Amino acid sequence: MLGRWAPEEVAVGEAGRNKIVVLGEHAVVGRRLADTAARVRTPRDIDGPAGELAGNSHLVASTDGKVRVQGTVTGFRRVFSAEINGVAAASDRADVLAFLLGSVMDERRLAVHLLVPSLLHPLTNEPVWRGVSFLPTDRFLLLDENGQAQQVRWWTPPEPELPLAEGGRKLRAALTAAVDVRTGGHELVSCDLSGLDSTSVCSLAARRSKVVACTAASPDPLDDDVLWATRTAAALDSVEHHVIAQDEMPLIYHGLLDMDELLDEPCGSIADYARWLTIARRGAARGSRLHLTGFGGDELLASSTSHLRTVVRTRPAVALRQLNALAAKHRWSRRQMLRQLADSRPYHSWLMGTADRLTTPAPEGGPVLGWGPAPSLPPWVTAEAVDSVRELIRAAAPTSEPLAERQGQHLEIEGIQYAARPVRQIGRLAARIGITLAAPYYDDRVLEAGLAVRPEEKDTPWRYKPLILEAMRGIVPAESLTRQTKSGGICDLNVALRSNRADLLALWDDSRLGRLGLIDAAELRRLCTRPLDPHDPHDLHGGLYQTVACEVWLRAWERATTHPKAGAKP
Repeated sequence: MLGRWAPEEVAVGEAGRNKIVVLGEHAVVGRRLADTAARVRTPRDIDGPAGELAGNSHLVASTDGKVRVQGTVTGFRRVFSAEINGVAAASDRADVLAFLLGSVMDERRLAVHLLVPSLLHPLTNEPVWRGVSFLPTDRFLLLDENGQAQQVRWWTPPEPELPLAEGGRKLRAALTAAVDVRTGGHELVSCDLSGLDSTSVCSLAARRSKVVACTAASPDPLDDDVLWATRTAAALDSVEHHVIAQDEMPLIYHGLLDMDELLDEPCGSIADYARWLTIARRGAARGSRLHLTGFGGDELLASSTSHLRTVVRTRPAVALRQLNALAAKHRWSRRQMLRQLADSRPYHSWLMGTADRLTTPAPEGGPVLGWGPAPSLPPWVTAEAVDSVRELIRAAAPTSEPLAERQGQHLEIEGIQYAARPVRQIGRLAARIGITLAAPYYDDRVLEAGLAVRPEEKDTPWRYKPLILEAMRGIVPAESLTRQTKSGGICDLNVALRSNRADLLALWDDSRLGRLGLIDAAELRRLCTRPLDPHDPHDLHGGLYQTVACEVWLRAWERATTHPKAGAKP
């Protein structure tokens, strides 16, 4: 094993020929791992201990000559593999394996990252580097004595059967352990303090540490984050509240030309990385070396409407009541709803069908009662890029399996993994300013707690995030639990586009995506000279986000290749 870790990130235990290593955010001690190493006889014997780990870590175990390597089910800790000189190797970064292979980028896989949303299992998880593979998060990689590898499934999602009260207790225990793993040994930490998700994390952290809580002010007059955060901080001991003024917060697309971090895949959130780092820097300036965030809470605490396909068979009256309420609330077409409910295609057939709709955006705000929203490519993508993505989908579809048998659970797991991908990359940016980014909602035990609750109780049209309200009674101040609003979390996108127009236009001058034949750079440049049309059927802002991510990623790697000392090292 080769790597670079802080001492507190590593725990090692061994007994005889067996050795187990845990790497990341955890509270494991070597003695416990040694006891486990003494008991196991095969790699599968580690399933139980692996399923009990709190925190967010990689696990590597050598058992009688065979090596087991795994990340997290949420995808925050990822594992990639490649065969190098006939021997299998694994890494937490795809670009490291690509470097060892002498591999180059696969332009077709880069085109997949232009999808909006960039959410299409399993294609959007695959690395952009040729010869490098992604390990599905419900499996571990098994390396035998001869250096050969196979993937072994070890995790299955829990059945969503717990009533809300019991599920709240389970989530409370899991989230408490997740926060305690991080705050143990830290007298001072920093934390986002905005919506209910980060408020819960902040309140848990304040039980054990002094917390520097940071809230970003917004120009949106309907954004009430500062109001609620101020109330929460006043009710909690050990919280020092900082409100970051509007004029201190960079707009989206700020600083794109200066981005030099070598990420192993394009990151959609790179468009507003400067905004998040502004918050983290406030904590770092106060002496924090650990910043807790509520990232992942929205995905975990929401219940996919696709669950209602199952509920309509088991509890039809409950399902029909919720479907009617959702139709009224979101103005869904009942014809579309019935058509989706009647669609019984297996996942591989649904995936194959998305290939035919890549240039046809789904109706905005429409129902999602199947395997997921069909992504589309923005209008400035070339016909060649569309053909490449279509070919990849058609090649992958026949053997693709969903992440869970139930469509609702598949969508929830996919949503968590989708959201974890950019947060994993933001963690690298945070490390450059001396901050460890901790995202407890991406812990496997927290995910399992959320998945185990009855979906029709976890999320309803009539209550806001009932599961976290149930879980946090007595921890989050009572008044804060009455909040029924959520900030959009972003500033006006067209204002951001106008303010950073010069930098955006510079990206499309001699665009690297344009050189590869993936986009029509002239068309994109023309679109960026004016506000994006909100009535266009395509999600133009979402498309711009993804295209910016790919362009910035290409330029960072080009600079590093041309001028090795100019870029950050992988």
